[in-house]
Amino acid sequence: MARDYYEVLGVSRTADADELQEAYRRLARRYHPDVNKNPAAEEQFKEVNEAYHVLADPDTRARYDRFGPDFRRIPEGAEQAWAGAGARRPGGRPPGGAGRGPTFDEEQVFVSGEGLDDIDLEDLLGSLFGGRASGPMAGADQEAELELTVEEAYRGGRRSVSLAGPDGQRSYEVTIPPGVVDGQRIRLAGQGGRGTGGAGPGDLYLVVRIAPHPRYRLDGRDLHVELRVSPWEAALGSTVPVDTPGGEAKVKVPTGSSSGRRLRLRGQGMPNPSGQPGDLYAEVRIMVPRSPGRRERELFEELAKVSDFNPRRTR
Repeated sequence: MARDYYEVLGVSRTADADELQEAYRRLARRYHPDVNKNPAAEEQFKEVNEAYHVLADPDTRARYDRFGPDFRRIPEGAEQAWAGAGARRPGGRPPGGAGRGPTFDEEQVFVSGEGLDDIDLEDLLGSLFGGRASGPMAGADQEAELELTVEEAYRGGRRSVSLAGPDGQRSYEVTIPPGVVDGQRIRLAGQGGRGTGGAGPGDLYLVVRIAPHPRYRLDGRDLHVELRVSPWEAALGSTVPVDTPGGEAKVKVPTGSSSGRRLRLRGQGMPNPSGQPGDLYAEVRIMVPRSPGRRERELFEELAKVSDFNPRRTR
């Protein structure tokens, strides 16, 4: 069974949005694969990411608080329907008070199996609310992860996706909007769990996960990339090319730039179809020849003699 999401983030069950965001940022910095090279860090980062995106959405958090780790397997609206029908526990006592279904703390339900299709909804809801389901019940919404590279997320486009389900492997043609970000959901209408009593199916949501990249680091829609320059380019200033997911761009390196200086290219980050695109931040890293030639060595030695620059001097 998955760990409790509140425990994953290290927050209380009453944590507000700011506390959740602060905990997420702290843990993301600790476990992000670009920072933490421990093989287990990537899985921990995914767990933190999943916990935050569930708890940061008020509606999803409410369902998680009520049903626990199996909240995705319960059709949306089922609890309201049963509460409105006066569902009662055995013995005639209303579940947790009049007109309210059981919370996660009061009654935990664990369901096995690949999907909602192989579950008797009446038995499942009866175990939750102390009765039998009656009438048509819409199919449950379902979720699956869709891993994309930074380049795929940047460009968008069509993608064939195969998912395992109770009826075997199913394939979908998915339209990926340009500029999707980690945690964003892509809806496939009518591709979720089957309904009962003639009711329609639920939807399938593909949760985007951006795979770690050897060159780019994403922070929301902002892209961060290392910009390698020579000592003379950094000292004298220059315009150098930088690779972006959208192609090559030019960045102006100011005179006297040291390693670690961040240069901002406004609007060159991830696209945003409904608003401002992100920015690209190129971080200067000065590189020197590993094996300088004879003339290069002579010039460096001459520079060392005439220059009074001391990088260790306190400014």
